[in-house]
Amino acid sequence: MPTSADVARLAGVSRATVSYVLNNAEAVRISEPTRRKVRAAAEELGYVPHAAARSLRAGHTRIVLMPTSHVPAGPLYSTFLNELQWALRRLDYTVVQYGSLGLSGDEAARAWAELRPVAVISLGEITLGPRNVATLKRAGARAVITLGPGGVPGAHALVMDQREVGARAAAHLVARGRRRVGVVVPDEPGLELFSGPRLEGARSVEGAHVEALPMAYTEESAAALAARWGSLGLDAVFAYNDEYAMLLMRALQDAGLRVPQDVAVMGADDLLIGRLLRPRLSTVQIELPTGDHLASLVDRVVREPSEHTERHDLMAAVAIHREST
Repeated sequence: MPTSADVARLAGVSRATVSYVLNNAEAVRISEPTRRKVRAAAEELGYVPHAAARSLRAGHTRIVLMPTSHVPAGPLYSTFLNELQWALRRLDYTVVQYGSLGLSGDEAARAWAELRPVAVISLGEITLGPRNVATLKRAGARAVITLGPGGVPGAHALVMDQREVGARAAAHLVARGRRRVGVVVPDEPGLELFSGPRLEGARSVEGAHVEALPMAYTEESAAALAARWGSLGLDAVFAYNDEYAMLLMRALQDAGLRVPQDVAVMGADDLLIGRLLRPRLSTVQIELPTGDHLASLVDRVVREPSEHTERHDLMAAVAIHREST
């Protein structure tokens, strides 16, 4: 196995210079030609720095741990999370996705702590408590960040208030004279983290009589709901997101119902394909920060750890009126 000493000999520099270059040390000035020479030597020899040794020198790892999602996140959130991972990588962090399906908060915190991450970004699917946050911090995590509808004592909170999505959808429908609104609640497990607050937000709108409509993301489930639509007495539906809305709208049309004359259909996420439908799909456009913005926040709280935790509201929502309403 090649060592840093081998790289130093081939590049004609000291081992310290090799360490500075390959660890992206910013405090030491090294010319660009020397940097290129060191990297070329490392590539020729197949040398890779030892992460554990690097962590010992720095006093902490550069691992940012993110639990893998338990449910399909959808195109909007997948894009956001991909941007975040790319931005963290550009800041020289190693993003590790941890499969945490089936773990409780205590089990997850202990499992994550074994990797000694410098930061943990929890997506909210595993409920963490103050004790779990303390476990991670004792193991070296300088920042524990939760992404979801609320915060956890001891952790920084990046709040995505899904209630606003439901409220914007229902208000849009009420403004167009629709009073009896069905809200699709996906049957798929795990989505209640989003669907529950969206239903709650819709119910908060004055003038809207809201009924929850369980539906799975299958043609059969959508067809069954469409077949009994006439008995529900509803004149509009907020179908959780654009994907469920498109599935249900097709089923309603197949059942002989006109959109929007008989039933107005509303989605969320503002996916491109919704604009290609006929009628074009009305939706709630959700505005999220860039991955660079969130990565910069992670980097700051890692470099400047503090007992004071921050709360950031990440999401804004606006209704987009198109032909389906």
